Amino acid sequence: MSTFFDGMKKSFKDVPLVDGKIATDEFLQASESLIKLFDLLGSSAFAVVQNDMQGNVDKIRKKLLESPVDAATLQDLVLDEKDASIKGKSATQGLLWLSRGLQFTAAAMRETVDNPDYELTKAFTNAYGKTLSKHHSFVIKPIFKLAMKACPYRADFFKKLGDDQEKVTAQLLEWLASLENIVKIIFSFFESGNYGKGL
Repeated sequence: MSTFFDGMKKSFKDVPLVDGKIATDEFLQASESLIKLFDLLGSSAFAVVQNDMQGNVDKIRKKLLESPVDAATLQDLVLDEKDASIKGKSATQGLLWLSRGLQFTAAAMRETVDNPDYELTKAFTNAYGKTLSKHHSFVIKPIFKLAMKACPYRADFFKKLGDDQEKVTAQLLEWLASLENIVKIIFSFFESGNYGKGL
């Protein structure tokens, strides 16, 4: 019986790490597969989250297509844009904001997994408070808070992930651990050179 994770174009566990650097193409494919997770939440309120994340994927992919060698890994991509003006750091900015979205998703799913009694609304609201909230203006915050309130019931969401709940849980845990690891690597790298300054 297939699950949501079986249907992914690429899972974060399949993203190659070359000398600790993250392969850009596979990362983008895994990110696009994650964006589809929001479809299962079944509310148009999440369109704003999906559109934002997809827009950032597109910025990074544009850079990859223009400079396949210089942007082969996420770290190389950022270093390639490092000396450009803020205007020339479109892919770096895209990566920073996409990573924030991934961090939020990872935190929401971690809250969900670690607290079996939490409904998704509570798990996602908690995760938003710990991650994206500090980066959002007072204009954006209400839009996201509305989306959190629109989360489906936990049981309904897990049913959409797949009928075989044991398999779903095993795949979810593996996918989540890989996602958390990649997010951690990206943010450590950004902090190491203060590459997100002004973005």
